[in-house]
Amino acid sequence: MNGFLSPALSGAVAGLGVAMPMGAMSVLLLQEAMRHRRTAMAAAAGIATVDLAYAALATALGPWVASHVAPIEAWIRLLSAAILLSMAAHALYRSRALPAPPALSGGGSGSGPGPGPAKAYARYVALTAVNPTTALYFAALTTAQAATLTAPATAAAFLGGVAAASLLWQQTLVALGAAAGRRISPAVRAWTFRLGHGLVAAYALGLAFPLP
Repeated sequence: MNGFLSPALSGAVAGLGVAMPMGAMSVLLLQEAMRHRRTAMAAAAGIATVDLAYAALATALGPWVASHVAPIEAWIRLLSAAILLSMAAHALYRSRALPAPPALSGGGSGSGPGPGPAKAYARYVALTAVNPTTALYFAALTTAQAATLTAPATAAAFLGGVAAASLLWQQTLVALGAAAGRRISPAVRAWTFRLGHGLVAAYALGLAFPLP
């Protein structure tokens, strides 16, 4: 059981690290939830689906890449950690002056018919998939720890953690958006942004300086 718990927890941290920063997609999801909760739940599933797909692709390719560069594995880990740290540092620097999110208006019951869950799911899959940061993020962290994800069971546990954490966070945003009925505080947005990228930075340090 412990052999599955560790990669699952690593996947959960990775999933939260990419999902928690409240960028444009989070604001769009909150707005969707304010109008139509059912379609917002489908949209949240679309975002989590892309996170899982990118993580699965990176997990599948990571061991292959690592096996061809085994003599410089330590350098690969350091490079991956440097990429993640630079992404986190850049985002945290920008968070000093995050703009206030657009005003969210309307009620949880919606006003008029929504686009439908299927269309909302497809739309948010497309919007999330075009973000190269998500792909780079998962590529860096899975390549760096490829040695621990070679077994199908551990890889599946890692991916399960990614999917569960991402979906849970997106659905939490839907619940908040549906219940709030007003604009989400800029302070809340800023701190979730910082916490999310703080997780990325912590993950990067763990890659660069693994515990014995």
